[in-house]
Amino acid sequence: MTDAAELRTLARELLAAHPPADTAPLDFLKARFDAGLAWVHYPVGLGGLDVPRSLQAVVDAELAAAGAPDNDPRRIGIGLGMAAPTVLRYGTEEQKRRFLRPLWVGEEVWCQLFSEPGAGSDLAALGTRAVRDGDDWVVDGQKVWTSSAHLARWAILIARTDPALPKHQGISYFICDMTDPGVEVRPLRQITGEAEFNEVFLTGVRIPDAHRLGEVGAGWKVAQTTLMNERVSIGGMRIPREGGMIGPVARAWRERPELRTHDLHQRLLTLWVEAEVARLTGERLRQQLVAGQPGPEGSGMKLAFARLNQEISGLEVELLGQEGLLYSDWTMRRPELVDFTGRDAGYRYLRSKGNSIEGGTSEVLLNIVAERVLGLPAEPRNDKDVAWKDLAR
Repeated sequence: MTDAAELRTLARELLAAHPPADTAPLDFLKARFDAGLAWVHYPVGLGGLDVPRSLQAVVDAELAAAGAPDNDPRRIGIGLGMAAPTVLRYGTEEQKRRFLRPLWVGEEVWCQLFSEPGAGSDLAALGTRAVRDGDDWVVDGQKVWTSSAHLARWAILIARTDPALPKHQGISYFICDMTDPGVEVRPLRQITGEAEFNEVFLTGVRIPDAHRLGEVGAGWKVAQTTLMNERVSIGGMRIPREGGMIGPVARAWRERPELRTHDLHQRLLTLWVEAEVARLTGERLRQQLVAGQPGPEGSGMKLAFARLNQEISGLEVELLGQEGLLYSDWTMRRPELVDFTGRDAGYRYLRSKGNSIEGGTSEVLLNIVAERVLGLPAEPRNDKDVAWKDLAR
């Protein structure tokens, strides 16, 4: 068992062999992965050392203090938070070795081809088809709300492989090459002016069976690993005190006393406390992950994240008065990442409206918390045992 002291030694050996000041960032990240210091809880040979996840903080602190580059996790968040845990759990050894290293170092960006125009909240109703043709699957369909599709090399994709089975069955999970013929990415311009999301059209896209994750027809089970990790990565991200959306509001309050009112003060105090509670709860959730896979608690964290972001951004716009109505730039862009704190209050207010939709709508997550955390009776569902092809659409 490697302990904290040994990890510090390994980190210092990495720094001595590859001084950050004299090593290209990508080369340093590759050396870090090969040393097992990328995600220490992963297996040896796959960027880890088979040690507890909690020891990652030891490595991160040592490397940050030496000015080592990071892998820009905001740019590759879908790969790190969703694709990697799924590949690790369900991938073959060949798949793990092919995909995890370039994913972690940021050479290859990933996106998620799950939601469809007719299958958003009810994801299991998806209609994208994958038909077996020899050693390949031929995929046809449309996906929507796909973050980073315009940047991605790879996508995690779920498609229906047997329409004669009920909707939660007959789905399979694939890794799709976004550069293949038949993949078309179109921007979706949002209320912020940017096209951070995309719609993706798949026409006769051939995916080798070697890029399937899990068994044929077991895609819904595999997708649950992705979705649970997604909600933890969105709602349970590690941030410092007054990090995230509450930070700009608190700074404005301290620096602009002329904006203060008693009512705004009381509301800010309430939201500050709730943001701190959510931050500490997220820390506890990450500690629980050390012992196993993420559970439905991540859905509760994501719910809190969405509600707080919307309430805090609304308070910020109200606090700033007329300034809060200004919007600095509505230029059509296709950004590489979402920057909540680097933009103005108007952007935060508009962008936060998507927080209760992306990563699972708040309504769906409330059902998950009710049924899987609180143990309340499940909603009546009349379509669970009906073949997908026979469902009314």
